[in-house]
Amino acid sequence: MNPRQRALALASSLESIYHAYDRPAVIDDPIECVRPYADLRDREIAGFLAAGLAFGNVKAVMQSVRTALAAMGPSPAEFVGNFSPSRDAHRVDHLVHRWTRGDDIVALCVVLREILRTFGSIEGAVAHGMREASNDIGDGLDALGTWAAGLDVRDCYPRRTPRHGVMYFFPKPAAGSACKRLNLYLRWMVRRDRIDPGGWTRIAARHLVVPLDVHIIRVGTCLGLTRRASPGWAMAREITDALRAVDPADPVRFDFALCHLGMQGLCGHGRPQGDADCPMRGVCRPRRTAGARRVARAR
Repeated sequence: MNPRQRALALASSLESIYHAYDRPAVIDDPIECVRPYADLRDREIAGFLAAGLAFGNVKAVMQSVRTALAAMGPSPAEFVGNFSPSRDAHRVDHLVHRWTRGDDIVALCVVLREILRTFGSIEGAVAHGMREASNDIGDGLDALGTWAAGLDVRDCYPRRTPRHGVMYFFPKPAAGSACKRLNLYLRWMVRRDRIDPGGWTRIAARHLVVPLDVHIIRVGTCLGLTRRASPGWAMAREITDALRAVDPADPVRFDFALCHLGMQGLCGHGRPQGDADCPMRGVCRPRRTAGARRVARAR
């Protein structure tokens, strides 16, 4: 297969799996906690919280997000917009998700409140940091992280020495972070199909970058979308650039399908069957571990 034939085959396979997975409730996903909010203001806040807690076991993530949103009441935007630590901290300061503690959620509510007061919305804050020459969302995320770091949230940590865990919600590409959870959030808010509810209008889908997790890294490596070995912003951009060659206007629309293909164990990366069970077989070249190669030879 020559390079042109391979590019055409890759594009065809990506289109096929996109349409196969473009339906709600394909698999448990935090986006299920965000879709029910019809009001964009509520969806924006609920989405930020859901994406920010999207690390670890999926079921644990879903439980933590649902518990946090229930504590905020029927309107997350109203809760955050009127948030007063002295009055409202007790509603969220008991929350725990892995290393994120209630004090971090209290501080996050304060930061989001100030974002709403200063920029009108989280969309406004991200868009404000982008430049006309920006090739992707990186400038906007860097500016958002810098702005958030400038807020004084020490009063939100009364029970311990402040470690400012709230900044875990605001990583920066300039620091090398892949910004997986922020990119996931942006995908939800900017794109619109049967998975992503969308709603934002000031940021174009072409500026999005893939949320880089272990599944995207494995599938991206198998498909030859990246040659990098170290996860980070550079790898996320490289994979996005490869997908942009297939769809310049909306490269990240393939993310949900590629990620869940990996989550369902269909990717042959490091496994004896190679790509035998993968819907993209023929265009991927899964790496096998030494153990997997020994098993394959024994068959």
